[in-house]
Amino acid sequence: MRIFFFGVSMALCATAQVCPRFAAGSAIVAPEDLYSKDGLLTVKLKYQTEVDNNGNTLYCFTDSSGAQSPTLHVNPGDRIAMSVTNGIAGAAPAMAMAMPTHAAAPALGAVCGSSNPMSPTSVNMHFHGTNTPPVCHQDEVIRTLINAGETFEYDLKIPGDEPPGLYWYHPHVHGIAEAAVQGGASGAIVVDGIQNVNPTVAGLTEQLLIVRDNNVPGAPSGDLVPAWDLSVNYIPVAYPVYTPAVITMKPGEKQFWRVLNASADTILDLQLQYDGIAQSLTIVALDGVPTGSQDGTTQGKSIAANYILIPPAGRAEFIVTGPAATVAVATLKTLTVDTGPNGDYDPVRPLANIQVSASAIPARIVPAVSAPPTPARFANLAEVTPTSKRTIYFSEVSLDPEDFDAAVIFFVTVDGQTPVAFDPANPPAIVTTQGSVEDWTIENRSMETHAFHIHQIHFLVMAENGVADTNPQFLDTVSIPYWTGAGPYPSVTVRMDFRGPVVGDFVYHCHILEHEDGGMMATIRVNPAPAQPGRK
Repeated sequence: MRIFFFGVSMALCATAQVCPRFAAGSAIVAPEDLYSKDGLLTVKLKYQTEVDNNGNTLYCFTDSSGAQSPTLHVNPGDRIAMSVTNGIAGAAPAMAMAMPTHAAAPALGAVCGSSNPMSPTSVNMHFHGTNTPPVCHQDEVIRTLINAGETFEYDLKIPGDEPPGLYWYHPHVHGIAEAAVQGGASGAIVVDGIQNVNPTVAGLTEQLLIVRDNNVPGAPSGDLVPAWDLSVNYIPVAYPVYTPAVITMKPGEKQFWRVLNASADTILDLQLQYDGIAQSLTIVALDGVPTGSQDGTTQGKSIAANYILIPPAGRAEFIVTGPAATVAVATLKTLTVDTGPNGDYDPVRPLANIQVSASAIPARIVPAVSAPPTPARFANLAEVTPTSKRTIYFSEVSLDPEDFDAAVIFFVTVDGQTPVAFDPANPPAIVTTQGSVEDWTIENRSMETHAFHIHQIHFLVMAENGVADTNPQFLDTVSIPYWTGAGPYPSVTVRMDFRGPVVGDFVYHCHILEHEDGGMMATIRVNPAPAQPGRK
C-alpha cells in the first residue's frame, strides 16, 4: 500500500500490518477525520496488537474503515457514541508482568464492563481533558474493563461549555497503561470552534501533530541513548540517526499547528528553528483551553513564545510562520529536557523538517468565524476565594537504593497521610463537595520530574515555587521539576474548580505512565452539593 501526499510518495512499513507505521522520513499525513452530525458522533473502534520486526509490541485502535486512530471532531453539547471491541485474542505478545488487583474487588461496588479478572490484554478508554462524568459508559477508568473478545459501549456527553480545542483518547487500565500508550493506542479529539474564540486562526491551514514514544529497539546502553524513541503521526524518529518527518508548507505561510504529546513517558520542549535561529510561536490554546479566554470576556488572547514545554498528555495549539525559500534548514525540534538524577534521558532531537513548496496543498483549513464564543466555564476563577487548601506531594522508594535499575514504588500523597501505592480498592485520598474551590500545592520530593494530571476537570496554575504566576493558564497536566536533594521542594500551586456538575470518584496521578502504573495515583471523591432548603 502506498499513500501520496503533497506529491511525496510514502511507503507504509511492511513490518507492521495490523497497526501499520510509516517509513522514517515520510511526509506527515493527518489521521482520518470523523465528524459529528446533528449532535452525534458514532464510531466503532477495534483494539488490536502485534509485534514489529524490532521486537516492540504495537497497539492500535482502528475504525470500521480500517483507519488507525481517527480524529474525533465534536461540537460543545454533542454526544460520542463509541463502541470499543477488544480484538486481542488471549495473552498479548511480548508481555510478562504482575497484574494489579482487578477492579471488581467487592470494596469498589458495581463493576463497569467485564466481570472477569483483569489480564495483560484488558483495555478501557479515557477521554483525556474532557470535563465529563466519571460514571459507567462515560469517562470512568477505575472500574471499567473490556477484556479480550468483549465489546463495550461508551455514550459520552460533551458539555455545552466545553472549551474548543485539542483533547485525546487513550487506554487507562492501571498497571498496563504505559505499554498500551507506548504501543501507539491513542488518538485526538477536537472540540471544534476555536476560531470563534480566537479569530486569528480562521482560514489558516491546520496541521495535527501527534508525538508518541516507544522502546528503543535492542535496548542499547550508553550515555547518549535516549530513554525512549519518538515518532510523529506514526513516522519514527529513531535513535541513532533521528531522521525527521516532513512537513510541507508554502514559503512564509501561516499555519495553525495542534500538537498532542501522546507519549507515555517523554517530556517535549518544542522549538522551531530556521537555520539554527529559534522562531516565535503564537500560542492560542493549552490543554484544550484557548489562552486568555476565561477572564470574563470569552475572547482568546494569543501568547508569543520561542519554545513550549509539553509534558506527557499535554497539548499546545499555536500559529507558525513558514520559512522563506532562502532558509536552508527549517526544523521542529524537542530540546534537551533535564528530568533529574533519577529521571529519563531526553536529548535534543529533530521531529520534523519543513520543506517549502509554492504548490503545497493544504490538508485542512480552519473554518471562518461562525458563531459567538462559547460560554466561559471557569470565568474569573483567579478572583475566587478558595474554600480549602491542601498540599500533595510526589515521592518514590527504590527497593534497592544501590541498584539504579531496581524496581521503584511511586506515591502521590496528601500531606499528613501515609504514602501508599494506588490500589483501586483504596478509599479516596481526598473527599470534597461540589461547589468547592480548592488551592492545591503539589510538591516534588523526588529526584526526577513528574507530571501532575487530574481527570474530569481543569485547574488554574496560580504559582510556581511560591511565586505567583503573572499570566496564569488553565491546564489539565503540569510538570513539577525534580528536587535536587537540598533546599525547598519544587512546587506548583493550582486552583481546583469543583463548582461544575461533575460528582463521583475519579483519579489524579503522574502522567509519566511508568510512574502511574507503579503506584503514583490516588482517588478523589466529589460529593454532591447539599440540597438547598425549599428545593427538592
